[in-house]
Amino acid sequence: MKKAELIQAISDKTGLSKKDTAATIDAALETIQEALVARKTVSFIGFGTFSTSPRAARTARVPGTNKVVDVPATTAVKFKVGKRLKESVAKG
Repeated sequence: MKKAELIQAISDKTGLSKKDTAATIDAALETIQEALVARKTVSFIGFGTFSTSPRAARTARVPGTNKVVDVPATTAVKFKVGKRLKESVAKG
């Protein structure tokens, strides 16, 4: 599902205009992003939890060439699936 399809689906379910729905989705995603940049956790009970995890610097080998490269430290985004979503997807 692409963003435009998501906007249409939510607009149909809520009765909001597509413009208002798009603005709401954009604001929600921006707020989640700001929270993750601030290293906060965002939880939706039953759906899942967004969080961040630090990754240490390391060295890695490039497959095929065996060239060694340095990979700098970074912060990764993690998502842990909630129980209700997990069960819903498993049932199909």
